[in-house]
Amino acid sequence: MAVSDGGRRSEAEAVCPHRLVLEHVTSRWGVLVLIQLLERPYRFSELRRAIGRVSEKMLTQTLQTLERDGLVHRDAKPVIPPRVDYSLTGLGREAAEQVRDLALWTDRRMAEVLAARQAYDEARAP
Repeated sequence: MAVSDGGRRSEAEAVCPHRLVLEHVTSRWGVLVLIQLLERPYRFSELRRAIGRVSEKMLTQTLQTLERDGLVHRDAKPVIPPRVDYSLTGLGREAAEQVRDLALWTDRRMAEVLAARQAYDEARAP
């Protein structure tokens, strides 16, 4: 993948590579892609529909980033029309399960989060 940020990515990777991977895994679209791919392999258009509201460009960038990190496998079949399937690698499945657990925790605890937000806002209201 080409570096289009003037070399800053390489610098960030050298300084704190695990932080960069964490950003990829926990990004808005990274989370959704990983969780969706836990179900089964998807073609690009299927994955885009399943996730919803993601642009083609953002999904492409997210998949390329996760593939570069060794989390997603891209399987391009030499047929007409072209067919490309995306699936999780073993490493990707492990990361996706962790992200899914966090998403499930968020779902279970959302009422408490909302109550905490309300209490916070009310305590600071004029």
